[in-house]
Amino acid sequence: MGAVGVTDSLLAEGLARIAEEIDGAFDALLPVPDDARAKLVEAMRYAAIGGGKRLRPLLLAAVAEMYGVQREAAIRAGVAIEAIHVYSLIHDDLPCMDDDALRHGKPTLHLAFDEATAVLAGDSLHAFAFEVLADTATSPDPFTQIELVRTLGHASGAQGMAGGQMMDLVAETSEFDLQTVTRLQQLKTGALLGAAVEMGAILGRVQPEGRSHLRGYARDIGLAFQIADDLIDHEGDAAVAGKAVGKDAVAGKETFVSLLGPDRAREQARMLVEQAVDQLAQHGREADLLRAVARYIIERDH
Repeated sequence: MGAVGVTDSLLAEGLARIAEEIDGAFDALLPVPDDARAKLVEAMRYAAIGGGKRLRPLLLAAVAEMYGVQREAAIRAGVAIEAIHVYSLIHDDLPCMDDDALRHGKPTLHLAFDEATAVLAGDSLHAFAFEVLADTATSPDPFTQIELVRTLGHASGAQGMAGGQMMDLVAETSEFDLQTVTRLQQLKTGALLGAAVEMGAILGRVQPEGRSHLRGYARDIGLAFQIADDLIDHEGDAAVAGKAVGKDAVAGKETFVSLLGPDRAREQARMLVEQAVDQLAQHGREADLLRAVARYIIERDH
């Protein structure tokens, strides 16, 4: 088997393994209570279990493994970051935001349940993420717990994902240039991807000054990921993507594709991926999964 085949196999195995582990962890950590809260927890489980590629937990676990972290700790931290990602999708799909009907190939949560339940499910997954990180089962070291919580909190709020979401809403009524769109996506998409890489290094007790190459890797794949998303929205098939496509053009939003054109955008994504791979030059085969993730980002169709 050639190098490409080995890389594809490594990624396929990594994605399958992390999906099973994250689903299993959500299942174990979110038992349905035998009272009036049952509908809420069932909604949380509907959104959290059995959907998505689990790219953020995969990144976190891959970095953690490079530094000898126990798998259970990495999976718990991965559940936390995925809970934040899932909550953001629940709220993003609401009628007051993007008003989407499809997510991961099934009805969005507010349609499968109702809007009030969807809001509470998102709120509860947000709180659940930090509860998991602050548990001694994730790390017995309080300083590690605090750094994990701070990192995910910063990446989730106004300085990260939520700030990017706000910029995205403003983009519907404003003309953004390439620099502003780049900043928007660094917050909306890149912040959580960066947090995943950072949290894996935190679990591995890597000092902040030793993480600069990992931050560079995360920054590059974050932008490449969003360019690929813009290309999917521009050219993709909703049945394959598992979500609505063509919405950015309808909303009049400036994207990497609208500003650069599809060919230049695709070339920019390729350049970013190669740059991300170069960031890992100091690592050997232990970083092969991270390299495979970078290359997968521009090859995915959803």
